[in-house]
Amino acid sequence: MKIFFSQVNTNSEMIEEDLAPLDLKESIRKTRQALDIAYAGFDNAIENDLIDSYIYEINALQKRYQHLTELAASQPVRQEKTLYQHSPIRALVSHVFG
Repeated sequence: MKIFFSQVNTNSEMIEEDLAPLDLKESIRKTRQALDIAYAGFDNAIENDLIDSYIYEINALQKRYQHLTELAASQPVRQEKTLYQHSPIRALVSHVFG
C-alpha cells in the first residue's frame, strides 16, 4: 500500500534552492559532513530498522566520498596566483649568498 503525503506551504514566500553545480572541493566537504552526521545517527540509533538505514546511508556516502576523492586526485593541481612570484626572503638570500 502506498501512501502519498503532501505538505501545504502556509508561508507566502517561496523557498528557493541553489541548484548551481558545486565545485569538487565543496562536494567533498558536503559529503564528508553528511558522513559525519550519518555516523552520529548510527551511534545513537536503537531500533533495528533505523540501524540498517544508517548502515546503507553510510555505505552510499563512503562510495560517493571515495569517488569524489579519486576524481580530485586525477585532476591536475591548480597553482594559486600569488602576489610575488618569488618570496622577498628568497630574493634577499640569493642576493647575499649569490
